[in-house]
Amino acid sequence: MALPHLDAAYNLARWLTRNDQDAQDLVQTAFLRAYRFMDGYHGDGARAWLLTIVRNTYYTSLRDNRAEQGDIGFDEELHGQDDGACGMAPAAGGNPENILARADVKDAVDHALEALPRHFREVLVLKEMDDCSYKEIADIVGIPLGTVMSRLARGRKLLLDYLKQHTDEK
Repeated sequence: MALPHLDAAYNLARWLTRNDQDAQDLVQTAFLRAYRFMDGYHGDGARAWLLTIVRNTYYTSLRDNRAEQGDIGFDEELHGQDDGACGMAPAAGGNPENILARADVKDAVDHALEALPRHFREVLVLKEMDDCSYKEIADIVGIPLGTVMSRLARGRKLLLDYLKQHTDEK
C-alpha cells in the first residue's frame, strides 16, 4: 500500500532535510511508523497518509533534537561521483550546450527552493513535484485549504522573485 508512494515520500523528505542521507533515514523511520500504526489507516488517501507521517516524523525529530550536533554530513556535490551534468543523462541527440543549460536551470530552481522559508517550500514541493491536490496538501500539512492556496501563491511569487534577482546578477 505505501510502497508505490516511496518516491513521493523521499522527495518530501529530501526537501525538508536538505540532505540525501537524512532523507533516507527519515523515510525509513516514517515507513516503520506507518507499519506500526497501520491500524490507524482507514483506507482513503494512502499517499496523503504516508506523506503526513513523513512530515510529522521530520518535525518530531526537530522538536526532540535527535540530530547529533557533531554529525558531519556527506556532501554529494563535493564528494560524490561525477556522473555528468548534475546527474542528468544526456538526452538522445542532445548537445552539450542544451544539457548544460538544463543543468543550470535545475540548479537555479533548487537553490531558489532552498532559499524559501520551510512552510512555503513544503507546499510547493508537495504540489509541483509530488503532484498532490490542494486537499491532500491541507491534510498532510494540517492547515486549511485556503492557507494552502495562499502559501502556494506566495511561495511561487517568492520563487520567481528569487530567480529573477539571481538571474539578473549573472
